[in-house]
Amino acid sequence: MTSLHESEHPTTSNRPLPPKLAVVQIPNRPASRSLWGDALYRLRHNRAAILGIIIILVNIVIAICAPSIAPQAFDAAILSDNNAAPEWITSIFPTMIPKSEGGYVITSEKYTLGADKLGRDLLSRIIYGSRISLAVAVIGPTFSILIGLVVGMAAGYVGGRVDNLLMRFVDVMYAFPTLLLIILLLAVFRTSFQNQQPGSLPYLLDKLDASIGGLLFVFIGIGITAWMGMARLVRGQVLSIREMAYIESARSIGANSFTIILWHILPNILGPLIVAETLAIPSYISYEAFLSFIGLGVRPPTPSWGSMISEGAQVIQTYPNQTIFPALALFLVMFAFNFLGDGLRDALDPTMQGID
Repeated sequence: MTSLHESEHPTTSNRPLPPKLAVVQIPNRPASRSLWGDALYRLRHNRAAILGIIIILVNIVIAICAPSIAPQAFDAAILSDNNAAPEWITSIFPTMIPKSEGGYVITSEKYTLGADKLGRDLLSRIIYGSRISLAVAVIGPTFSILIGLVVGMAAGYVGGRVDNLLMRFVDVMYAFPTLLLIILLLAVFRTSFQNQQPGSLPYLLDKLDASIGGLLFVFIGIGITAWMGMARLVRGQVLSIREMAYIESARSIGANSFTIILWHILPNILGPLIVAETLAIPSYISYEAFLSFIGLGVRPPTPSWGSMISEGAQVIQTYPNQTIFPALALFLVMFAFNFLGDGLRDALDPTMQGID
């Protein structure tokens, strides 16, 4: 007979086993990223921006290593090879009929993309022309940031009469069309700085301009007009954050204006400034290309994609390769900076993603 104690407490062997507990793997929590680290993470996952960066880096390498990469010197002319082209060029352009087939084109495999009217290698000139466009892509934002940041910061932070005076000056500068103002400035520089007395400042500037292929006055013209949009942008950003709590806290602990601007205001407005300047670089490149196209840019024989397009446009029906290839190089670089600018905008301001 089973005892009461045994009936109330069944043996362990008769007790149902508890279900096995599932082991749950808790995923490792990703390390927290800073705002700039988060922006870099988003930028790395933007394929268009990465493509733009690759194209820009390739062009930088080509520009730096141009003497080693270019098959010939950019000013080496062989008049007997004027307008020569390789056979693959004549095969993709049906209007370019080789002389061997009763046409007019001199075929020569010495020139990968063909030669111009003076017998200069197009590929070598395109490679050296990348230096001009990338130099403008650096100089334009440099002038814009140096001048626009100072003017916009002073107008937005000081305010009052200083703000009113500086912004009215910016409005006056904006009244002139940018490209027309650059053309007028270049025309004044080029005409007034020539035939000066040796040893004078205008004479030295003209010689310096000639030594760098005519880029000095192009840089000056672009620099004088590039900062106005940056000044307005900086002023608006400073006005939006100068009364915030962390700025007031910095003032309350005795921080001077220079410290507040350098360590509290500037880091918080860098994002929009970087995006704006990156998106503005194609316009600087297009200014230089247009100025070279109309003859106010670089001085011959310095190659520029704009001047090459201008020279090729004169024979575009008979030798289209002389226009298409420089134009394609200009197209790729400008779109690369546009892709990078859009990627930076999406990375630094996710709320603007997909908004034009």
